[in-house]
Amino acid sequence: MRDHYTLARLYVPQKLQTAGALSLSQTQAHFLGTVMRKKIGDHVRVFNGEDGEWLAEIKCLSKRKAEISITKLLRPAYSPPDVWLLFAPVKKSRTGFIVEKATELGVTRIQPVLTARTTSTLKTKKMGAQIVEAAEQTERLDLPKICEPVKLQALLEGWDEGRTLIFADEAGEGISAAKALAKIQAPCAFLVGPEGGFTDDEREFLRSKSYVKAISLGPRILRADTAAVSVLSIWQAVSGDWQGRNKNAEITFV
Repeated sequence: MRDHYTLARLYVPQKLQTAGALSLSQTQAHFLGTVMRKKIGDHVRVFNGEDGEWLAEIKCLSKRKAEISITKLLRPAYSPPDVWLLFAPVKKSRTGFIVEKATELGVTRIQPVLTARTTSTLKTKKMGAQIVEAAEQTERLDLPKICEPVKLQALLEGWDEGRTLIFADEAGEGISAAKALAKIQAPCAFLVGPEGGFTDDEREFLRSKSYVKAISLGPRILRADTAAVSVLSIWQAVSGDWQGRNKNAEITFV
């Protein structure tokens, strides 16, 4: 048996199938040849977010070009619990942190939300690259969907009431997170506010919805990025897939 963590892991957008040949990007060719010092005949792992993870052999490798041949399925497709993260864009580096950690923590959708106090903008294309990198590093088989920013009120007007929305209330008027989240099952979503928090009108609007559950993250006011990681971590620990590794997450080489 060979330790699978020794093999480089790459996201590829193409369809994956046995004996198929795939061309990699110039960036991936550079990564394999220059960074990882791989050579022709070495193996890598590839995934596309839909078809599971596959073993592939490097058939061609130069500074600008790489080609691999798909050999066998290592892990069938597996998706984490259906959990979304809704967050108001914050400063550039902090938004990147939120996207990266949300991917690591298993969310299936990342939805930027525009609130009254939202002052930052973001580029979803760059967020897509951050998602891919985080998925490659964390053994994730799928990719969360990244959505275009939408106003909070417009988003909730079309909300599916079968999906519980957990609202992290910085005013501390919700019940404790650990107690509340132990009772919340997927599908669900978590909402984290902007720098400066939600306005009183927004908090009242949220609390008027029957599917919204307000929680408190303790006596301190957390930064938006800290709050996002905190609430997702608590939920994963008490109700999510941290409680047991899925059998499909194991990789065995024969």
